Amino acid sequence: MRGSTTRRPHPVDEMLPVGKLAVYGFQHVLAFYAGAVIVPILLAGAIGLSERDLIHLINADLFTCGIASIIQSVGFWKIGVRLPLLQGVTFTAVSPMIAIGLAAGGGTDGLLVIYGAVIVAGLVTFFIAPVFGKLIRFFPPVVTGSVITIIGIALLPVAALDAVGGGSDPQPTDPRNLAYALGTLAVIVLIQRVFRGFMATVAVLIGLVLGTLVAWLLGDAHFDSVADSDWFGVTTPFWFGWPQFSLAAIISMIVVMLITAVETTGDVFATGEIVDKRVGSEDVARALRADGLATTIGGVFNSFPYTCFAENVGLVRLTRVKSRYVVAAAGVIMILIGLVPKAGAIVAGIPHPVLGGAALAMFATVAVVGFQTLSRVDFHDHRNVVIVASSIGLALFVTVQPDVAKAVPEWAQIIFGSGITLGSITAILLNIVFHHIGKDFGPAVAGAPGEPTVRLDQVNKMSREEFVETFGRLFQGDSPIVARAYDRRPFTDINALRAAFQEALFAAPDTEQRALMQAYPDLGCDAVADGTTGEDSRRDQASAGLIHLDEESRTEFARLASAYRERFGIPLIVCVRDAAGREALLHEGLRRLENSPTQEHAAALIEIAKIANHRFSDLVAEANPIMTARTRAFGTH
Repeated sequence: MRGSTTRRPHPVDEMLPVGKLAVYGFQHVLAFYAGAVIVPILLAGAIGLSERDLIHLINADLFTCGIASIIQSVGFWKIGVRLPLLQGVTFTAVSPMIAIGLAAGGGTDGLLVIYGAVIVAGLVTFFIAPVFGKLIRFFPPVVTGSVITIIGIALLPVAALDAVGGGSDPQPTDPRNLAYALGTLAVIVLIQRVFRGFMATVAVLIGLVLGTLVAWLLGDAHFDSVADSDWFGVTTPFWFGWPQFSLAAIISMIVVMLITAVETTGDVFATGEIVDKRVGSEDVARALRADGLATTIGGVFNSFPYTCFAENVGLVRLTRVKSRYVVAAAGVIMILIGLVPKAGAIVAGIPHPVLGGAALAMFATVAVVGFQTLSRVDFHDHRNVVIVASSIGLALFVTVQPDVAKAVPEWAQIIFGSGITLGSITAILLNIVFHHIGKDFGPAVAGAPGEPTVRLDQVNKMSREEFVETFGRLFQGDSPIVARAYDRRPFTDINALRAAFQEALFAAPDTEQRALMQAYPDLGCDAVADGTTGEDSRRDQASAGLIHLDEESRTEFARLASAYRERFGIPLIVCVRDAAGREALLHEGLRRLENSPTQEHAAALIEIAKIANHRFSDLVAEANPIMTARTRAFGTH
């Protein structure tokens, strides 16, 4: 009898029972819902749409979100990444769309110009998807971090306006508005503090529901339009009228789609890691084609630009349910909800202050994501400081003073009327000017005031002997470690150069590592105090006062050093700059005497790496005195 085996599908492609698909899919909808509906609510309030228009926008948004999610997760031809990625309207587009709508006169007239720009931007995204890999180099963290930070900060005034009543007649002095906004925000914060897992992912939704419920009980929330709305309604193409096309609006929306393409790329790779499925360039192209197609469909069916929702990427990690058909089920659920106008009417009844409190939390969180992205930027390179400072500065300038848009020609008012658009374009162009046009000198990595500095491009052109002479001081004695780091050229930035020294240290043979350890002086010895072991050793140990020990302390350190050498055959190596003081150094040394030789060998290497890091920072600081003074002034070391 011949046996047979059935190959089990990858968890991503596993079709779960209908019941599980419904439950898991609904969970995705709950995590997504608040983020999905807030974009049409904010846009409608900002450009002056009626409540009837808002209800239609909400239903159209949910309907097309469902279609977009099915396209991305199920896929067809070369469209859709076929991963559990849920699609939603991108926050990046909110401020530019508001600027476009207001510049076109607001109301439905402004909405038609928005839809024209959305349709064209979606088509552009669809067709550039295969070549986006070549464009992504123009969107490094210094650009994407700046843009995401700008988005969060520029949207906060919109949230603040809603928090004080919104509309054309805000009431910032009304204590009820303040109570609703801060109460909703407090509920969201409390849930995030008390709960973990799924409850934390729906904190915004719970905050909106509880805030609205309290407002309804107190007579400040009204749902009269719910009774007047139908149970069933289909959003039709171009319901508000035929789209209008403006070149400036189209350019603004294309910039938005390029930025969201970078976010989508990151979400695709992140999801691939979570579900253990390898992601390649063709997968990214499929995902971006889906974004482009969904965005164009959104423009036709009265919705907005689409991208992958990072919130739901986190939910996949949390639940460990990897099937893409769960997201497809969520898409079906959203389509069904989008066919019920009464559901949109309920959402439209959320009071402005409640919505403002939730929006404050959501938009500020976007800004924090920008901060996290900027933390990967090398700010010792002054060019990156200029890019971030200029883009954020201009973005806040036109956000705080919106009337400056009237000082430029009409075709440029859409760009100058949006802090996000102006800041994004500034970041992109300055990155090209500083990093892609002309000779790239790179940041200074060695030197001192009054002496010639050594820049990164010069480091990459050095001979081995020059490299060793420049960076030999990072390690004690005449170690071959620096020469080994030379083989890892070229270095793309300061962090890559720093990492090369670390990797060379830990990859060296045991004999080289042992010889390097022998070159380090004992803690508090006379040779360090009188400078015999070099200025770097003296600087290292001076931070804990080891070059000015009294006789009793000198004897204690000498006794410890002798005991350590006798047990392990090497000096006691400690990164003194990281120590809490002399007593802590003595206590740590005595504790380490109890370790095994193997453990102490590893510990010594780690301490040498820490010392080298500090010495490397000294080199960079001496070469960049202005940057060093700035960072120290703000306490960022």
